[in-house]
Amino acid sequence: MTPTRPPRHDDRRRTFPALPARPGNHGDFAETWWGNAWVESMEDTALDTARLQRGRTYAGSGQVDAITVTPGRVMAYVHGSRPRPYRTEIRLRTLGDTDWEDLLDAAAARPDHIAALLDKAMPHTLAASADLLPTAGDLTPDCSCPDDGYPCKHAAALCYQTARLLDEDPFVLFLLRGRGEQEVLADLTRRNAARSAAERTTTAPPMPTVDARTALAPRTLPPLPPPFPVPAHPGRPPVYPQSPGAPDPLALDLLATEAAARAHTFLTTGLDPIGALTPWQDAVRLAAAHPGSGLTASTRALYRDLAAALTRTPTDLARAVAAWRQGGLAGLAVLEEPWDPPAGPFDRARPALIAADFPHFRPRRNQLSTGTLQLRFGRDGLWYGYESDRDREDWWPRGTPDTDPVGALTALLGR
Repeated sequence: MTPTRPPRHDDRRRTFPALPARPGNHGDFAETWWGNAWVESMEDTALDTARLQRGRTYAGSGQVDAITVTPGRVMAYVHGSRPRPYRTEIRLRTLGDTDWEDLLDAAAARPDHIAALLDKAMPHTLAASADLLPTAGDLTPDCSCPDDGYPCKHAAALCYQTARLLDEDPFVLFLLRGRGEQEVLADLTRRNAARSAAERTTTAPPMPTVDARTALAPRTLPPLPPPFPVPAHPGRPPVYPQSPGAPDPLALDLLATEAAARAHTFLTTGLDPIGALTPWQDAVRLAAAHPGSGLTASTRALYRDLAAALTRTPTDLARAVAAWRQGGLAGLAVLEEPWDPPAGPFDRARPALIAADFPHFRPRRNQLSTGTLQLRFGRDGLWYGYESDRDREDWWPRGTPDTDPVGALTALLGR
């Protein structure tokens, strides 16, 4: 009888049994900074917080079956409201060979990094050396359910449960990025051995000497070398940990990203793009640059903190962000600075609207209004659309600015 061979170990495919239910549904879902960074990459691009909450409940109640992890993909069957579970997966870009070389070189150069990995911990600097952790938009969910949410509650549940796997074993993240645990450890062992051998055989070269007469002789210094070329894009900040008592990682990431972009612009143009802004205008610009519109917890916290620092309300900031996204600094001025335009384009606006079958607009300063629609004339010569609930006088910027009031109104109405 031919002896049975033991099954071959596949280092690039791991299946984890279903995780037990987890009581409680408040606070951070993961227990490690890298597990929470994984969750935030999905939450920051979610379009519906209700689906996220349902997915979190599904994960906490144990409705995610066994999870299979392969390079660039994590898959599981998730039980929902129907008897048959849904096939759900989350895809993630794998690292290229150059990124892996940078990552493994960084790990081999630091014995404490290797020790931390063997202890199932992820060093911050190692994760940042090759963008190992996903950021907003890196995770792509897919599910066999009919829900077209992004993500659906089943994909959100799988994302939360994957964070629990990462808590227990950060090598799951290495596998998602393209290489298995044994492959990574074998490569680190080879690099560490080669580094140790090179250190044993390398002898320090003799110190160079200079004759005193030569050193003190008058001489003309050569010209300075040309400066290094400016990078094509600003650098990305490292991943900041979530730690009790530490500054908010989102705030640190925003400040670091802003500083890098501002320095890059100054190097390339010689101009400071935000030096002339007031603190309020700069706060609106910062909030407008953040993805989302207050749906996620991180965005709501950002709006709350920025508004409180300037004695404004989150609603004030949200309205100002809408104006900034509509027309930048000029759009914010239209929102906050009514003015009396001189005779000319403003006076010709009402006849143009009447000719286009919009006869009910009433003028007031630089504004033309009905019960629910409003056009505001900016100092830049553009018309800006606004909407409000009837009889509320709660005007919000909408649509695209236009030099023609009829065009701005058409954009506002979506015609």
